[in-house]
Amino acid sequence: MLIKEAHAIAGSIGYPSKMPGTSYGISAKACITGAKLNLIEGSTCHKCYALNGNYIYPSVEQAHAKRIAGIVHDLWVDAMVVLLKAAHKPRKVGLQLPPYHRWHDSGDVQSEEHLGKICEVARQTPELAHWLPTREAGILANFIKNGGQVPANLTIRVSATMVDGNATKAWPVTSTVHKRKEAQGHDCPAIHRLSGPDKGKCADCRACWSRDVTNVSYLQH
Repeated sequence: MLIKEAHAIAGSIGYPSKMPGTSYGISAKACITGAKLNLIEGSTCHKCYALNGNYIYPSVEQAHAKRIAGIVHDLWVDAMVVLLKAAHKPRKVGLQLPPYHRWHDSGDVQSEEHLGKICEVARQTPELAHWLPTREAGILANFIKNGGQVPANLTIRVSATMVDGNATKAWPVTSTVHKRKEAQGHDCPAIHRLSGPDKGKCADCRACWSRDVTNVSYLQH
């Protein structure tokens, strides 16, 4: 498959300045659980960042719409694999992207089928570490119950629903958001970087991609 054909199916890959490697997002308007939580004050989805700012630019909305439409395409997995391998292909020293990919800087898993396809993309790109944050614990639970398997290079983090709430016990790798309470587990350092070239960035931290880090806690901002 040519790269232009892959783009036509799956849309574009993102290159976030905050974190290493690549990303891929769909509209937060398509979130299932997140759309409900967005209406609840004190939830981790209330006043969702992905429903404001740069995310409402027409060009971004068009890109999200193309990506979400592509999910159901029979060749979506193939297209995503082509795009990721092209983005991360070996280049001159200092120019190659770090081998990390984040799913859904906006949006979330849509179905068991969608989750299965993400797992297959990860399976076909073993050279990359994949991170998938999600609030769709029910979809994930049914996926596993029905025989779905998560490849070793994909870290799925189930997010807490309430700010200062406890991490879910339904999945072993999680994330929380803290505001008044102390961080649970690993305190995300990005927001604490207040100046310099690494301001607000992951820098050398890769905790979100590691299953060895049971919980990552993000300071609400």
